[in-house]
Formats: sequence, structure tokens, C-alpha cells
Amino acid sequence: MKRAEAERLWAVHRIQQLAYGYAHAFALRDRELMLSLWAETETPVPLPALDIHRLRRDLDRWWETLGTVLLHVTNHLIDFDDDQNARGSVHCLGQVDLGHQFVDQTILYRDHYVRRDRRWVFATREHLLWFGQERDRHPLRQPPARWPRRQIGLGVMLETGPGR
Repeated sequence: MKRAEAERLWAVHRIQQLAYGYAHAFALRDRELMLSLWAETETPVPLPALDIHRLRRDLDRWWETLGTVLLHVTNHLIDFDDDQNARGSVHCLGQVDLGHQFVDQTILYRDHYVRRDRRWVFATREHLLWFGQERDRHPLRQPPARWPRRQIGLGVMLETGPGR
């Protein structure tokens, strides 16, 4: 394998880690991790795009109004513009506790990645919703599962996780 091919493979890996890091930061409400995934930019971008400016301004408010949010990254396609810029499409399944209702979402994120200081980070991320559907029964309103005794019910992550 040539050096350029190895570097491109490493870039794909690092960019995929951004999508996983975003999902992980959302699940754990890890503000420091979330902000570390983004490039500093001069000008904010309009919705539906997200950037470092919007996250700094709105992230805490989002997390105050949302309960548990689990993002399951599925397909991730990456195209390189050059050695410093890439674009990606990330398919994602979301499970979102809105308090009064629980919603399953199918999401497409359209990303722009930049390489800064030898690291790949998000420049922008667009959250595009295919659909969201309310569940008939709110899964967080169940009795504890007491795992490993039962497979069904609330697990320990909700007892010890963020905001608990």
C-alpha cells in the first residue's frame, strides 16, 4: 500500500470517528467532547446547518429540553474534495425522549469536514429528517428490568446516566 492510500484510509477512519463521537457526546451530554469535534469558523451558518457557533449558543438549551437521546450511526459515505476538505452523508437512527412523548427518527446528516492541525473535524453538519414517529408506549415509563433477571424494562444506564 502506498503512503497516500494509507493516509486516505486513516482519514476515512478519523472522519468516521467524528460521527461516532457526536452520537456519544449526545448520549452522555458531554459538552467538552461535542465542542472538540468542531472547527473554529469566522461566520455562523444558517439552519438547518450546525456549526461551532450554534452549538456554543444552543447546546445547553437543547440538552435541558430533551431527555435521553441515542443516535445510532449506520451508513457513512465520505468523498474527499482535497487533502484538507471532505464531505459526508451519515445515515442515523435516533431515539429521542421529548418528555411527553418518545420519538424514533430516521436522519440524514450532510457533513463538511476540514483538516485542522492534523485533525479532522466538522465544519458544518446538516440534520435532515426523513421522518419521526411517536411510539405508542413511552419506553422510559416502564418498571426497572433488573438486568440480568429480565430483558424488558429500564436499565441501569437510565439510573446512572446523564442527568441522573
